[in-house]
Amino acid sequence: QVQLVESGGGLVQAGGSLRLSCAASGTSNSINVMGWFRQAPGRQRELVATITSAGNTNYAISAKGRFTISRDNTKNTVWLQMNSLKPEDTAVYYCAAAVPSDSGSDRDYWGQGTQVTVSS
Repeated sequence: QVQLVESGGGLVQAGGSLRLSCAASGTSNSINVMGWFRQAPGRQRELVATITSAGNTNYAISAKGRFTISRDNTKNTVWLQMNSLKPEDTAVYYCAAAVPSDSGSDRDYWGQGTQVTVSS
């Protein structure tokens, strides 16, 4: 059983910054992909950013240029540095991880989410 613990959410003014952190525990295997998703009220969940164990990154168009995802493979930790925050960034942010099982196939795990609120 893999647990994802998120932290760093909060309330900020537009133009401010937040740094989200997510640590995975309960596995001795390396995590193939870690990432961040978000869901705003009345909206579908959307991808924000992902990063592979090799360091390959993928960003949503709305996040690219403002957000930076990074990870520590040894600690199984992923961060999301969010700069120049906008009110439309307001959402619950979820950490996700694809963890290889003993058989080699990945299993997806999700954190409980952390609220990010950006005021104008």
